Amino acid sequence: MAFKKKLHLLNPQKKLQEVEFHQTKREVKKQTATPISIERDVREILAHKVSGSNLGLWLLIPEHLRLGSWDLIKAWTGENNNDINPRFALQLVHEAALCMNGIRQKRSLCHQGFELLNGLPFIATDKSIHCLLEKHSIIDAKSLQIALGKLREAKGHYNSGLFAIDPHRIGTYSKRIMPAKKTNPKSKSKKVMQTFFCIDAISGQPVGFTIGSSSSTASRSTIELLQMMKSTLSTDGLIMADSEHATADILNAFYTDKQFDILIPMPNTQKLIEIMHSIDYQRKWAGYALGKSTYTMNGVNFPIDLHSQRTGEIADEYEYLSFATTAKADSVKLLTEDYPERWTIEEFFNFEAAMGWNRASTMNLNIRYNRMSLALIAQAVCYELRKKLSKPYKNWTAEHLSDSLFRGIEGDIRVKDDTIVVTYYNFPEQIHLQKHYENLPEKLMAQGIDPRVPWLYNFKLDFRFK
Repeated sequence: MAFKKKLHLLNPQKKLQEVEFHQTKREVKKQTATPISIERDVREILAHKVSGSNLGLWLLIPEHLRLGSWDLIKAWTGENNNDINPRFALQLVHEAALCMNGIRQKRSLCHQGFELLNGLPFIATDKSIHCLLEKHSIIDAKSLQIALGKLREAKGHYNSGLFAIDPHRIGTYSKRIMPAKKTNPKSKSKKVMQTFFCIDAISGQPVGFTIGSSSSTASRSTIELLQMMKSTLSTDGLIMADSEHATADILNAFYTDKQFDILIPMPNTQKLIEIMHSIDYQRKWAGYALGKSTYTMNGVNFPIDLHSQRTGEIADEYEYLSFATTAKADSVKLLTEDYPERWTIEEFFNFEAAMGWNRASTMNLNIRYNRMSLALIAQAVCYELRKKLSKPYKNWTAEHLSDSLFRGIEGDIRVKDDTIVVTYYNFPEQIHLQKHYENLPEKLMAQGIDPRVPWLYNFKLDFRFK
């Protein structure tokens, strides 16, 4: 019966996957891995005490459990708790939290606790991550964004009813032949990837994004983003944009939409200037007056409601600006209270772009869409962590948070019974996180959350601050 030896290696239910990973900082290895071998290696590492300098990222695990992001990642990969690819995706999420593109290529974080954070005994290389992202489509990325947005809405991240949309141009060093564009009129033309983001204008939290390609106009991308918002949000709202979105296609789309209204500044064409000069304005306060009118625009199937503002006290020095809207609201509220909140989206780009929206290393849309969508999960859990920080720490940029908290704190990891204990040494007391993370299993159970971490093989997690 010798011919029957090692038949277990041919088990059709055994999931074999060849992975490439960083063995050390400079050594890359390939091996065939299975969910069982991954679990065995992780448990072996946990059996020893691990010291590292990137242990601040472990503070994100409770926020993952509260948000439910592991279920999102499993749905995106189509795999279960013990499989390898969801852990690769989680590695991408935590790399985004560290604000470091290409971290696998520049330096490995092996033997510092980063790989264990993702439920892996190693750090996957660029090739392994590339293969994971490329086999997921743009539809997969959009589905992930919509599912994440629904979870965030349930947690109260989008309660204001005010939303801002804006194009965000990301520089790229791709070697592809593609049109060069200017990010502003005075800058030099360069290769860029154009994205369109939507955020809650009060909380500053992203709802979703689309990527504009050479075949996609601003109107088409904005309407695509509108459909994603309708699939994500259950409430009505006002969307504010800039004059780049003042097109017939966009205005027609919002005119027939029953969930969202839009408010857009109109470009000062000669026809519009004549209308603004003929309006009867009502003075609201010194140097500021408002008026209403209608405007017909080529290609728009309805008369546009115009809310115009006039600034200045001397007739020869008046300045005019008009806004098109589908909202039935007071001009004072729309122009002086609501629209100024649109600039929150610029603050979002300034504070959060380092998490994955400041550089595009490839123009492969499958890779870019899915990578940036996974970065939204990192941004969501970091936002939940920020809310627990005291001022001024909650106003840190994403890079500052990464440098000072995620990578700037020493500690060790050990296992006690069924619990992984992360100990921080010389943790800054002024950040005031101890009360939120000490005795964590009891706190999670009190909130109705299972304290077991599924990608860490159902170990619980607790923290010590020394």
